[in-house]
Amino acid sequence: MLAYRARQHPIVSTTKSTPRPEGQPPPGVWALAFPSIVGNVAFSAVALVQTKFVGVLGPEALAAVGAGQRVFFAMQAVLIAVSAGTTALVARAWGAGDYKEASRVTMASLVLAGLFALVVMVIGVTAARPVASLFGLDPVTLDLAASNIRMFSWFNLAFAVNFILSAALRASGDAWSPLWIGIGVNLLNLPLLYVLIFGHYGFPAWGVAGVAAAAGISFSVGGAVLLILWLNQKFRVRHVGGGWWRRARLRRLLDIGYPAAAEQVVFQVGFFIFLMLIGNFYGTEAFAAYNVGGNLLMVCITVGFGFSIAGSTLVGQHLGAGDYPGAVRSGWRACAWATLTMGGLGLVVVLFAAELAAYFIGDEPLTVRYTVVLIYVLGAMMPLLAVEFALGGALRGAGDTRFPLIATFCGLVGVRCGLAVAFTYLEFPVVWVYSAMVGDFMVKAVMLIMRFRRGRWRAAVSMEDLQRA
Repeated sequence: MLAYRARQHPIVSTTKSTPRPEGQPPPGVWALAFPSIVGNVAFSAVALVQTKFVGVLGPEALAAVGAGQRVFFAMQAVLIAVSAGTTALVARAWGAGDYKEASRVTMASLVLAGLFALVVMVIGVTAARPVASLFGLDPVTLDLAASNIRMFSWFNLAFAVNFILSAALRASGDAWSPLWIGIGVNLLNLPLLYVLIFGHYGFPAWGVAGVAAAAGISFSVGGAVLLILWLNQKFRVRHVGGGWWRRARLRRLLDIGYPAAAEQVVFQVGFFIFLMLIGNFYGTEAFAAYNVGGNLLMVCITVGFGFSIAGSTLVGQHLGAGDYPGAVRSGWRACAWATLTMGGLGLVVVLFAAELAAYFIGDEPLTVRYTVVLIYVLGAMMPLLAVEFALGGALRGAGDTRFPLIATFCGLVGVRCGLAVAFTYLEFPVVWVYSAMVGDFMVKAVMLIMRFRRGRWRAAVSMEDLQRA
């Protein structure tokens, strides 16, 4: 079997790899996915509570939070890029038993992400209103969205610490430490949402800005806990004081990270175009419905993130240990489990779409109707989205961050935005614009399956490169 795979993929070496130190095999898919899923589900529960609270303030507030979150995700693109390099290099080094290198990569990643986070913070604080105006929102919603973006920006450094240290820990196989800290962050976020949105117990009633403030304060506490434990050597990935600032290591992080950053830019630009069309041509209710529907299906999406993390970590660790067939098996297993779980959960949400939308939105019949339509479309696409999460994560874990960029450009920009522009120009109902997502997910799923089957991702990063770093 190994010889057959070598003939299929000549880049794969069939020489025996160095045994893993301490005789520890990589963990299974569920061992990594389950803690991440639990943590993400807890985060989704907070998002649903947030939606319920904000829904009391009306569709303008819901639309403002949706716009603010979209800009916030765009600002995190550079952090996601650095964390992609962190995951690939830490997992590869850990699989090879080079634990010192894994720690050096973590330190270098944290410094890089911190510097980038400060730059993005300045941009977000100073340009919040011009950026929010791109969505074509009415003046009241625009002011609310700008306040949300500005508040999020002040906490960008805290988000960077959480991103990088959590990514490094998961890449080393420790998915439980980020889970416990994440649960603490979410538990703190809930009461903060209540008091900062509505102004209870003497706190100011910040409304939409209170959503960002609650998240920022919670993640600041979580980041501080992570830093303190890491500095006191409580994690398997250690704090190192020297030897981490090497040009080759930083270059490798950036080489892997910049396609991931470009993918996030393409992703966010595509979403901006998509949401600008909805906001400018279909109204605040249709825009708010997209945000609410996405939050209601967040539990499915967060399950996908769990399997993305598992696939990324296991593929990287198996490749580091020279176990190429094991890397392939891990990717397909992550994909199979993601498809099964996300598809099942999506079906449940679809069956109760009308009841859920009415509960979270209240007496806004048009917004409820749009939300139900969106849930039907997006819920049916969960199996395809599962492929994107699992196999996209597997490719990134191998260091192949360029192909997910290409797939995102073709699917999101080429198909979704192209169809959305056409449907808007033809003055079709908004359900047609929502349905443009179907083509997006189909194209990306097919492209990622074909890429993973061909196996060229296996040589994206070599251990010799890491050792020279």
